[in-house]
Amino acid sequence: MAGTKQIQSFIPLVEFLGSVMGNHCEVVLHDVRNIENSIVAIKNSHISQRKVGGSLTDLALSILKNKSYLEKDFLLNYAGKTQEGKIVRSSTFFIKDENGEVIGMLCLNMDVSKMIETRHLLDTLINGTLEVPSNGLHLNGKSPGNETNPIEDFHTSIEELTTSIIMKTLSEVHIPPDRMSTDEKMEIIQKLNERGVFLIKGAVSEVATQLKSSEATIYRYLQKLT
Repeated sequence: MAGTKQIQSFIPLVEFLGSVMGNHCEVVLHDVRNIENSIVAIKNSHISQRKVGGSLTDLALSILKNKSYLEKDFLLNYAGKTQEGKIVRSSTFFIKDENGEVIGMLCLNMDVSKMIETRHLLDTLINGTLEVPSNGLHLNGKSPGNETNPIEDFHTSIEELTTSIIMKTLSEVHIPPDRMSTDEKMEIIQKLNERGVFLIKGAVSEVATQLKSSEATIYRYLQKLT
C-alpha cells in the first residue's frame, strides 16, 4: 500500500522519542487509513493502556472528517484524558503523502496529572484556599473544549470510542431519544457526522440503536446532509 513505507520509517522515532522523553510521555504512531486498527507503534503505553492494533481517538476522527490538517502540519499542547482519568498534554504531527493528504499521525502524550495536583497544592499554600478547576484540564491558561484547544479522549477499542462519542453527543441535547423530534435527531446526526463517527465501520447500526431508529432512517438522515 502506497505510503506504508513512509509511515514505517517513523517507527524508530517512536522508540527514540519515548526513551528520550521518559516514562511520563507516551509516543504513538497511527496509520489513519486503518481507523479501527490505526496504532502501528507505541512507547510507554502504560499511560493510556492502549496497544498496537488500537483505534484512532475522537479528535483524530474529527481532524480526518474536517480535513483541518490541510491548513497546518501539526497540533500542539491540547488536553487529553485517559479512561483512568489521567490528564495528558498532547501534540500531534501530521504525516502527509505527496498530495498533502494525511496518512499518519505521530502523537506525544505527556502525563501531567501529578503536575496539576502539585500546582493545585501550591495554589492552596499561596492563596490559603483550595480552588480546583471543575474539570482540571486547563493547560497554559486556556479553557479546553473548543477547536483551538480541544479535549481528546483515549479508548482501548473502537467500540468504546464509538459509544463514547455517541453518548457524549446525546448528552448535549438533554432530550431522551424516544422523545426527540425528527429535526432534533437530524441535529444529532449532523454533529456525529462532523465528529467523524460515520467513518467507523458499523457506526450506523450503533447510532440507530441509541437513537431508537432504524438503520434505514439513519441513512436517510445522512443523505440529507450531502
